[in-house]
Amino acid sequence: MPKAEIITIGTEILLGEIVDTNSRYLARTLRDAGVDLYWTSTVGDNEERIAEAIQQGLARTEIIITTGGLGPTIDDPTRAAVARAVGVDIEYRPELWEQVKDRFARFGRKPTENNKRQAYVPKDAIAVENLVGTAPAFILEHGPASIISLPGVPREMEYLMQNEIMPYLRRRYDLQGVIKARVLHTAGVGESVIDERIEDLETLSNPTVGLAAHAGQVDVRITAKANSHEEADAMILKVETDLRERLGDWLYGADEDTLEGAALDNISAKDWSLVVVEAGLGGRLTQRFAEVEGPFLGGEVLTSLPAPEELEAIAEKFRQDRKADACLAVALHRSERKQTLHISIITPIKTRQRKYSYGGPPQMARRWAVNLCLNFIRRLKV
Repeated sequence: MPKAEIITIGTEILLGEIVDTNSRYLARTLRDAGVDLYWTSTVGDNEERIAEAIQQGLARTEIIITTGGLGPTIDDPTRAAVARAVGVDIEYRPELWEQVKDRFARFGRKPTENNKRQAYVPKDAIAVENLVGTAPAFILEHGPASIISLPGVPREMEYLMQNEIMPYLRRRYDLQGVIKARVLHTAGVGESVIDERIEDLETLSNPTVGLAAHAGQVDVRITAKANSHEEADAMILKVETDLRERLGDWLYGADEDTLEGAALDNISAKDWSLVVVEAGLGGRLTQRFAEVEGPFLGGEVLTSLPAPEELEAIAEKFRQDRKADACLAVALHRSERKQTLHISIITPIKTRQRKYSYGGPPQMARRWAVNLCLNFIRRLKV
C-alpha cells in the first residue's frame, strides 16, 4: 500500500490569515481509499523551501499532494518548485493556455498576460484540466512516486481530487483496500479515566483505538484497515461493542451525533419543552441548542452575572413567559484562578441546583461550561 504526504502551500496559512481545510479533506479522501497518510506540512510561497519539502517527501513516500501556489502571480511558485525538486525545466503548453482562456470566457472575462504562467508545467508532467477554475493542475511521475499539484481553492481542489486524481491513483497504485474510522463521543468523564478503562484496546494494531480530549468531552476513535468496507465495518463493530460495554452512559453518540442533540432527545423523551437563561457564556449555550431541531423554545442571554437566587427567579419568569416545561439557568463566574458554574434546572417535577468548579485554561472555560450543561441535560432524570 502506498504512503502519502500532503504539502499545503501559502504564506497566508503560516501567518494565520486563513485556515487550512484542504488537508482535512485530502486526509479523509485518502483514508477512505486505504492510503496511509504519514506526513502533512505547510510551506510558504518560496520556491526553494517548497522544492526542499518535496525532495524530503520523495525520500519517504510514493504520493505527494500539494495544494496552492498555482495562480498567475509571481508569488505562486509551485510549478517551478516541483520542477526544481526533480531537476527538470518547466515548459509551455499551448493547450493549457487555450483551457485558461476558455475558463475566463465562461466567466465572461478576459485573461491578462500573467495568466499565461498557468500554462506552464514541469517537463513531462501530466496536465489535468480544471473544469471549475482557471488554474490547471498537473501530475509529475518520478520513479515510483507521483507528485500531484492541485489548486488551493477548496472547491476546485475537491472537484479535481474526486474526478481526476482518485481515478488516477487507483489505476497507478492498484488501490484495493479501505481505511475506515468511527468516532465515539463521551461526556462527563476525563481522558485519564477513559484511558485507564480501555488502555488494553489502545495497544491494538488493527483496528487501532485512540483518544482525543476536548473541553468537557472526550472522543474515542476506532480505525480499521481492510480489503472491503464490509470487512472494516465488522472489525470496527467488534471493538465498538466492547467500548460501549466499558464506557456505558459516558457515551452519548458516534460520528456526526452531537451533545446538544442527545440533550434534546432526553427532553423529548420526557415530553417536555425547554428554555435557557444564561450568563457569562456569551450566548454559546443558546446557540448550540438552537442548531438542533427539537423541543427548544429559545434562550435569554443576560449581560450581568446574577446571584444564584436571582438567576433562579429570572429563569422561572422566563419559563412562564415562554410557556415551557423546563428551564435551564446557568451562570459562569470567572476569576484569574478558577471558574465556577452555577446551574439551576426548573422542571415540572422539582427544581435542582448544582455548582461546578473548573481549574483549566481560562480561555477554555466557556466551552467546558457549555459542554457540562449539555451533558447535564442529557443525563437529567425525572
